[in-house]
Amino acid sequence: MKTIVYPGTFDPITNGHIDLVERASKLFGKIIIGIASSPRKGPLFTVDERIQLATDALAHVPNIEIIGFDYLLVNFVKDCKGDAIMRGLRAVSDFEYEFQLANMNRALAPDVESIFLTPAERFSYISSSLVREISYLNGDVSNFVPANVVAALTEKFKKD
Repeated sequence: MKTIVYPGTFDPITNGHIDLVERASKLFGKIIIGIASSPRKGPLFTVDERIQLATDALAHVPNIEIIGFDYLLVNFVKDCKGDAIMRGLRAVSDFEYEFQLANMNRALAPDVESIFLTPAERFSYISSSLVREISYLNGDVSNFVPANVVAALTEKFKKD
C-alpha cells in the first residue's frame, strides 16, 4: 500500500484541493494531508482550525489522515512513512516553482518521489489567497470552497 503526502497550508482548503485528494484517493492506498503551520505566511486560520476544516470537508474520503506539521517536509514525509509527495499544478506558472521544490526535496531525500496532479479545469483558477480576499471583501466564495469553509470565513471576517 503506497502512502502519499499532500502538503500545504490549506488556508483554507478549497474545492481544488478536494478534487486532487478525491482523485489521488483512487490511486494510492493512503493519503496524508500535511497541514503546514507556515507562520511566515501569516495564515488566517490556526493549524487546528485548518485541520478541522479539512477533516469536515474530506469526511467522505475514507483513506486519508490529516496531520499538522511545523518542520522540514521531507522529514515529515519520512516520519509518516510516506512514499511520495503530491503537489497540485494549476497553471504553467506553478511549474517552475514546483520543479525547483521537487529537485530540492530529491536532493534532501532521494528516496522520496514527487508526483504532480492537475485539478479539474473548473478548479484551475482557485487559490486559497484569492478565496480569502474575495471573502474579506464580502464576495460569494460558495462556488470555490465547501459550505463549512464559507461559514468559517464569514465568521472570521464578520464586521462589528
